[in-house]
Amino acid sequence: MFYWFLKWVAIGPLLRIVFRPQVEGGDHVPDEGPAILASNHLSYADWLFMPLTLSRRVTFVAKAEYFTGTGVKGWLQKTFFSGSGQVPIDRTGADAAAGALLSAKRVLGEGGLFGIYPEGTRSHDGRLYRGKTGVARLALETGVPVIPVAVVGTDVVAPPGKKFGSFTRPVVRFGRPLDFSRYEGLENDRYILRSITDEIMYEIMRLSEQEYVDMYATRAKEESKRADAAAAEAAAEQKKAS
Repeated sequence: MFYWFLKWVAIGPLLRIVFRPQVEGGDHVPDEGPAILASNHLSYADWLFMPLTLSRRVTFVAKAEYFTGTGVKGWLQKTFFSGSGQVPIDRTGADAAAGALLSAKRVLGEGGLFGIYPEGTRSHDGRLYRGKTGVARLALETGVPVIPVAVVGTDVVAPPGKKFGSFTRPVVRFGRPLDFSRYEGLENDRYILRSITDEIMYEIMRLSEQEYVDMYATRAKEESKRADAAAAEAAAEQKKAS
């Protein structure tokens, strides 16, 4: 399988030798059976380092466009994403969020490990943002435990907006599995979904030691961009006046 070649023969040994990632709490991940790995998201490198610390394959969802390209480039792209543990979002009769849920349920139904970033996007400033409730719905609809994960240092290796950063040893911390079976049958209760998601985010915050912001990351990014634009406009006006 190309995934194992990619992990152990190609990229894996190089990342291990150069960055020597550390793992804590790896025994919280079961040797077999389904589980949801809910992680913080500091860098595009997160999906490389977190699975590297485990012997089992971790599957993430990716945009369907990565799997439908044509020609040599399309084949290479499809082979890479398929081989590195990613599956396309299943948009059959569904939007992106519902399609991701369908893909995730299929992976878990086959007894696999499914990786998810509850924040929905990378943090632009290193802080931990409010989680979206899709992770809670997935946990309730599948009855699968959620393992909180903190990946630390990847934003130094690959900072947001840059392809490369500087050297550090990333740390991957796995928390104790969270069981939400007490809420069985309540997957349509938005208050329950929010409560579960907040519990997951609290454990991720505890593991990562990040500052928590009770705001969605997408909104925070938009506000940051507006503030930067306003500051740039003010500086330009001040320069004209001087």
